[in-house]
Amino acid sequence: MSGADELDEAIALANSGRTRPDPPPAPRLKRIRRIQWSEHGEDAMEPVGPAGQAEDGQGRSAQEGHTGRGEHADGASRPAPQHPVDASGASGETERPGDGEGRKGHAAHETAPSWSDAVGLAASAGTPPPPTSLGLNRALGHTLAAPVRALTDLPPFDTSAMDGWAVSGPGPWELARTDDGEERPGILAGDRFDPPRLADGEAVRIATGARVPAGTSAVLRWEAAERTGAARLRTATPPQPGTDIRPRGQECRTGDALLGAGSPVTPAVLGLAAAAGYDELEVVARPRAEVLVLGDELLHRGLPHDGRIRDALGPMVEPWLTALGADVTATRLLGDDAEALYEAVSGTTADVLVTTGGTAAGPVDHLQPTLRRVGARLLVHGVRVRPGHPMLLAVLDPDDPDDGAGAAPSARTRAGAAGAETGARAGARPRYLVCLPGNPLAALSGLVTLAGPLLRALAGRAEPKPCTATLGAEVPGHPRDTRLVPVRREGSGVRSRVRPLRYAGPAMLRGVASCDALAVVPPGGAAPGEDVTVLELPW
Repeated sequence: MSGADELDEAIALANSGRTRPDPPPAPRLKRIRRIQWSEHGEDAMEPVGPAGQAEDGQGRSAQEGHTGRGEHADGASRPAPQHPVDASGASGETERPGDGEGRKGHAAHETAPSWSDAVGLAASAGTPPPPTSLGLNRALGHTLAAPVRALTDLPPFDTSAMDGWAVSGPGPWELARTDDGEERPGILAGDRFDPPRLADGEAVRIATGARVPAGTSAVLRWEAAERTGAARLRTATPPQPGTDIRPRGQECRTGDALLGAGSPVTPAVLGLAAAAGYDELEVVARPRAEVLVLGDELLHRGLPHDGRIRDALGPMVEPWLTALGADVTATRLLGDDAEALYEAVSGTTADVLVTTGGTAAGPVDHLQPTLRRVGARLLVHGVRVRPGHPMLLAVLDPDDPDDGAGAAPSARTRAGAAGAETGARAGARPRYLVCLPGNPLAALSGLVTLAGPLLRALAGRAEPKPCTATLGAEVPGHPRDTRLVPVRREGSGVRSRVRPLRYAGPAMLRGVASCDALAVVPPGGAAPGEDVTVLELPW
């Protein structure tokens, strides 16, 4: 576990009211290690001497090592202000890179966008493709590319809302008769001919959905009618004019706007479109996505063993992307094979390629070298959010495959240029890469920060309206970064609150599996009674 992961987990434990057992002291150095907020972007836990100063020089404490998968630590050898996470003195050690790596990581974190800026960058990076027409049997789950206007009145004629009797006048009523003196047949839904007009004082049987004959003043429900003799009908409570009649155009008139462009096509939308006369709908094609699960340490069935753990992201990411509006064509398990990763990235035909793990710079983290090798243009390189800060967003431009192989000036400039170029091109469209950290909750953070806004943009969906909720408990914060915290709603009305859940460390899913939403906690934390933005889950 990297220093950043240790720190995020300690925050989660402090928030839950529990503490993590202190590790045994190092046998030779005989000093206490405690959590400090580093001055640098990745918040490594610095070794602290008795006087509270970071030890350095003369080989006393600076140790080199590799970072964890996806959540890298990069502390440089500068003193850091102390900021204990919990009063119990939860402690831990970290492997940290050399000073050169620390300075590079610090600079990268300083130029990384804030969480809200990263969401905006992802949302503006892509544009929907030209609209396409799909039959109603294939349009479910897409987004309307054009408004839906009524092609007919709804209902198209006056119809009965109940089974009963069409009556004319206040009653009692004589049963309507044919020319030969027989009782007129009842009117059924789907009868192809207009029913004869009712004279004042007449009644005729009618079924739900049937056309109401001219002259009808109301529909008398079957159970409220009483026959007297063979030819008369009466009721104890005569119906008011218009009772149980659905007049023509009650729901809409021809040409009325029913749904706007950007509306998701739900089952109810399909029903309304069919009722309004549509056989096809103009929609935005769902973006195609592919998932690459990286990591030789991952097992895909059975219990963890021999230093290997179960893959939690493969089963989670694909349905999450589907809920966000993508058609996932495949989830592929690649391990830590650099050539296999290069072939998968360079050969993908998906609109969005989502990878899990390998976003850091460890010895088996091949993702960033692969992005450079394929000429990907980085739009977002790290985000000031916990967990999940080393997430990446990149684009492969089919018209400029070599563009962006080097470093670009800034995430905002890159995303703006990408959006402008993307909108101006026709034909082949760019492919996007969303690179998620390997820890489960950190990967989820990348899904809601980068994948969700990007997929909504590509699918032509509107961004959800911001929602706020009142905290029912304090949530500790990071001094500079936003935190995404699983919360559950409690109470209702003015007493409604959201309360942070336990088990919210970067490697944990227990909290988010039982949460109602994710709270966006600003740098510095939030107090009970404070309103915070909450992100609804996409199901």
